[in-house]
Amino acid sequence: MFNDQRKRTKQGRPAVSGLTLIQSRIIDTAGRLADAPSEITYQHSILCQTALPYRDPGAEVRDWKRRQGNAALLIEAGRALDPESGEWVQLGLPWGPKARLIMMHLNSEAIRTRSAEVDVGDSLTQFVKRLGLDDGGRTVRSIKDQVGALSAALIRMAFTGPQGSFQIDAKVVSGFDLWFPKDGRQRVLWPSTVQLSADYFASLQAHAVPLDENAVAALTHSAMALDIYAWLSQRLHRIPAPGRHFIPWPLVKEQFGPDHKSLPKFRQVFVVALRQVCTVYPAAKLDITGEGMFLYASPPPIAKKQFLGIGSKK
Repeated sequence: MFNDQRKRTKQGRPAVSGLTLIQSRIIDTAGRLADAPSEITYQHSILCQTALPYRDPGAEVRDWKRRQGNAALLIEAGRALDPESGEWVQLGLPWGPKARLIMMHLNSEAIRTRSAEVDVGDSLTQFVKRLGLDDGGRTVRSIKDQVGALSAALIRMAFTGPQGSFQIDAKVVSGFDLWFPKDGRQRVLWPSTVQLSADYFASLQAHAVPLDENAVAALTHSAMALDIYAWLSQRLHRIPAPGRHFIPWPLVKEQFGPDHKSLPKFRQVFVVALRQVCTVYPAAKLDITGEGMFLYASPPPIAKKQFLGIGSKK
């Protein structure tokens, strides 16, 4: 459990590592979570256990691998045909908070409409506004870039466990309609509709993890915080009560900070993100020690009665 060690600014607002506005948003969200039901968003259970890149890995990096326990993820960057030049355009790997938010949005729209075809025109704009993201040109451009990267990428997911196994080897987004803005300064790929692959859509319906959209909105500043929230949401409620599960720091770093060279530095960054997550997921029960983390059986952020027939089986 965490002790409240926040400092105070002159205005009396809490500040953690100088992130006053972020921390204020998180605390405000925590208060609203208890007052009214939130919209539900979804993430695939494999993406709750593994992760996309936190930062842009660079155009030269064409594939991304992650494995955690029985879950494995492999993403291969794709190409798309430019209808103006007739040339294949090389797109980068999806990365950062926005790629995660877009994936959650596609999942949620597909589950809500019970259709693998998702209109990302008005629905994506509305989603961006609900999350409180700036809808200015820079944000829209970065979202367009990430939708394009996700649309073209080949994403392989696999899970093997005592209750069964599954594997997806396809473009998660199997069909998309591209258009190019006439303004050359805004030349980015942008699908107006996307078609989730049949295999992914079927797997999503069986292995979707429901998340609280208000909590997600409070964590949009941090890919790590979004990953921690999704991970705890699918992990804690599967721990048999009254048991607990211990994870040593090297294994925590392997999952959430393999790019960090220093374990102490990673632990410092991770604990800040974890505190933010626990503020918007107050039902999460865990302890941190010098050796690692203890996870305890906890209710999920979205009760089963709040969603219909959709949930993680893994």
